[in-house]
Amino acid sequence: MSNDTRMNIQLGEREIILIGTAHVSKDSIDEVSQVIRDSAPDMVCVELDEGRYTSMTEKENWEKLNVVKVFREGKGFLLIANLVLSSFQRRLGQELGVKPGEEMREAVEVAKELGIPYSLCDREVQITLRRAWGFCNFWSKCKLLASLLSSAFTTEKMSPEEIENLKNRSELDGMMTELAEYLPSVKGTLIDERDRYLAAKIWAAGGKKSVAVIGAGHMGGVKQHLEKIAAGEEGQDVSALNQIPPRSFLSKAAGWIIPLLIVALIVAGFFRAGAGVSLAMLLRWVLLNGSLAALGTLLALGHPLSILVSFLGAPIATINPFIAVGLLSGVTEATMRKPRVVDAQNISDDITSLRGIYRNRITKALLVFFLSSLGGAIGNFISIPSLAALLVK
Repeated sequence: MSNDTRMNIQLGEREIILIGTAHVSKDSIDEVSQVIRDSAPDMVCVELDEGRYTSMTEKENWEKLNVVKVFREGKGFLLIANLVLSSFQRRLGQELGVKPGEEMREAVEVAKELGIPYSLCDREVQITLRRAWGFCNFWSKCKLLASLLSSAFTTEKMSPEEIENLKNRSELDGMMTELAEYLPSVKGTLIDERDRYLAAKIWAAGGKKSVAVIGAGHMGGVKQHLEKIAAGEEGQDVSALNQIPPRSFLSKAAGWIIPLLIVALIVAGFFRAGAGVSLAMLLRWVLLNGSLAALGTLLALGHPLSILVSFLGAPIATINPFIAVGLLSGVTEATMRKPRVVDAQNISDDITSLRGIYRNRITKALLVFFLSSLGGAIGNFISIPSLAALLVK
């Protein structure tokens, strides 16, 4: 058994065995099963939350997805991020014939088989993503989106040996250092916070002898936090890590700055050069904003009515930040091309290829939502200097 993937920690009368895994590794699955059977613990902890475990064990889970409801609740980008992250892991898993997170599922199945209590110790993924997004500034959000999109469509392949090397501590240290330098706020939320959260939940699960199955990247951090908890240097209350950071004043105001600036330019055009110039400015903005939103929907191969709604809805959405053009176009797409049961059943496979994303009505509606939003935003940024140019003529 590799010392790099297993730690036996003695904390007073409690023994905790940490197993570090790669989430698409066949060896990790075998190791998890063997350690639990050989060590006979009285508690098994896994790095899963209730939502992810349900999605892994209930095939019909995706069939319950209401895309229109997702858009109306403002969770479109959250669902896209979830799908992109699972797409990357699933593509690696397909190359190796292993489903992402199968070692976690194996731990639960073995625990059930042996009659051992188990605990799902990870934080809900939606909370993790929303905290990561909330702590990012504008530039970091752009980098995060670029990173997510590049990982979704990358064609780079990893060999089984490279996957197994993900469990090597020196390799992981280098990866975490690189992530910290690229996006320190995201690294803090995805890694550091979850180290503490996992450790607290593992400790709270109890058991004189327990096995905890976690990603190899969490091994060192979880061990340190467990030792601090056992020594009384750190509390077990991690409720603060479940709270979504409030939006800053600047973030709240940002949604109003662009529409107010556009309206101010058009009004200034009226007082400075008359109704004709003001009308020309209004038409130019509507064309730029609406056309690029419609172009985004067209690139997503959206329904003709979705394209029309994007064009007409983008200016309305700009003036009223409480309404997003992506919401209007996404709901229209999901209404005109209602997702089928087969789309829900195949979504896990379809998200691994561009062709599958366009074929699947759920992911296509999300693509319409994203690209129309992006197009409308670009249209607004372009229109500001364009309107200012008309004003100074």
